[in-house]
Formats: sequence, structure tokens, C-alpha cells
Amino acid sequence: GGLKDLINRVNQQGLQFGLWFEPEMISPDSELYRSHPDWCLHVPNRPSTEARSQLVLDLSREDVCEAVTKMLMDILTANPIRYVKWDMNRNMTDIGSLKLPPERQRETAHRYILNLYKMMDKITSSFPQILFEGCSGGGGRFDPGILYFMPQIWTSDDTDAIARLKIQYGTSIVYPAITMGSHVSAVPNHQLQRETSLEIRGHVASSGCFGYELDLNKLDSAERQRVKNQVAFYKEIRPIIQFGDYYRILSPFEGNEAAWIFVSGDKTEAVAFYFKTLAEPNAPLRKVRLKGLDPSKDYRIYGESGVFGGDELMNAGLNIPLPKLLGDFQSACWRMKAL
Repeated sequence: GGLKDLINRVNQQGLQFGLWFEPEMISPDSELYRSHPDWCLHVPNRPSTEARSQLVLDLSREDVCEAVTKMLMDILTANPIRYVKWDMNRNMTDIGSLKLPPERQRETAHRYILNLYKMMDKITSSFPQILFEGCSGGGGRFDPGILYFMPQIWTSDDTDAIARLKIQYGTSIVYPAITMGSHVSAVPNHQLQRETSLEIRGHVASSGCFGYELDLNKLDSAERQRVKNQVAFYKEIRPIIQFGDYYRILSPFEGNEAAWIFVSGDKTEAVAFYFKTLAEPNAPLRKVRLKGLDPSKDYRIYGESGVFGGDELMNAGLNIPLPKLLGDFQSACWRMKAL
């Protein structure tokens, strides 16, 4: 039994094992709290505010920071873990520390973050084989400080494909797409109860750091095959998503559509995505004008006949296959390569 036995059983299935940590939290009903009730953030002589049955550890204190770091190091050293989701799931309240005098209490939050960075630096540098992902109640702590230590951050707990169009489009204005955790989740969506196709969920998720948030046991054989196809497709385009240039084409904030394109640095490969939110009666023929291609190169689009000039694709554009995009919540994807 125990964690190591569980990891071994997972590894025997050809899978790697990950853990979801909330190392900045402390539960009042825990041995840690009973041993060190003073280790949480709180204002002296006032009751502490619980959220999600948790209090926040006082990481502004060096002794607390060192103790928590050791706990994490011990777990990661003793077990072959390959992924860690580092979550901070509640707001900071009662921001006070017993280690600081009254006139220095306002230093608490700043010292907390400095020691948090110290913890992350120690742990991530000690375990380069582990993929670390930041998270804070969704995208609450999506910032350059966390990205310095962790290559990706969970963008939002709202995983609905349509809501994610705005979330990921907006996040991309500041951060690289590959830093955005973007997963295919189950439907109806757990927050919005919206039903969307596996195809559009896959296209939205492929526009960032791709993954799945669902129970594979609940998928039928056809859906499982589509999942395999999506994974294979993303592995092929991943270098373009990770290292290519990202161009916004249609903003989901300005209408019923969204579109963007990823182009390799040498402009020899590209993958473009188009999304339509709601169906429209008698919709006119539409084209999407691509960006970032080499106007002097010719491109072949996977699955289509003919050759298109880069200048043609950027000025005349691509026909949107409206007959194939009937109904609400539709998407299309074009992958192309220069000849």
C-alpha cells in the first residue's frame, strides 16, 4: 500500500504519475495545525478566517518556509513523481504574522511572496525531471513571477470551449500560448453546463498547453478514437505552438467569431484555427485572412487540393467551410506547409 505502490501500479500501465499539491494551506483539523497553531497567517487576538476548511500558512516566516520545503522535498525524493500541480486555492485573509512587531506587519504579504519564490526555486531546481504547473483558483496567480519557476500555469477553472476563446485570447496578449494550461474537459461543462463538441474542445485546447480533464472511462469507442487522433495531431503541431509566432486574426470580444494562427519561425509551417459561436440564418460567404506567412512562398493545406500563395492566403484569405459548420459552437482548423 501507500503512495509508492500506487505510483508503481500507474507506471505499470505505461503512465507517469503526478500529484496535486496545495503546500501553502493548513487545515485546522490536521496534525500540523495541532502541533503548530501559530504557523498560519492571522491577526493576534482575533479569530482566523477559514475558507474551504483551510487557513493559509505564514510563509513570511523562515521556519515555516523551511519546514514546508522539507516536507515537499521528502515526498518528491522518495517517489518517482513526474508532474506536480502547485495550487493556491483561496484568498489571503488575516494577513498578519506573529514573528513581526506591530510596526512591521505590512511586510507580511511581501515577505510571504519572497519566501514562496525561495521555496519554488529550491524545489524546481532540485527536481529538473518533474514538470511543475502553477495554479491559483484557476488563473488567479498567472504572472511572470510564477512563470520564472514553472513553465505553465492553469489559465482558468472555466474550461468551457466557448468561454475559453476570450480567456485564452486575452491571456495571449501578455503571455505565450504554450504557458496556458488548456484542456479538453467533460460536457456538460461543470461551470456553465454547456454542451460543445469534442472537436471544438480539441481545437481550443490545441491553442495552448494541451491536455484532458475528464474520465476516459465515460467515453465511448468513437470518442476514444477521436481523443487518440487529437493527441497525435497535437504532438505534430506542438513545435509550432511552443516555438512559433502567434497572430490574432478575429477577436472573440468583437463579434461572433474568433480566429488565430501559429506560424513556425522560418514560416514553412502554420496551423490556423477558426471558431464560430452562434449559428446565423442566411450567413454570407466568409473568408478568413491569415497572417504571418511568407508572401513569396507557396503553401499546401493538409487535406485540400491545390497550392496557395502566402500572399493569397493573407490578402484574399481562406474560404470558411460554412456548409460543414452548421449549428452553434463550430470550429475549423487548417494545417499548412510551404513547398
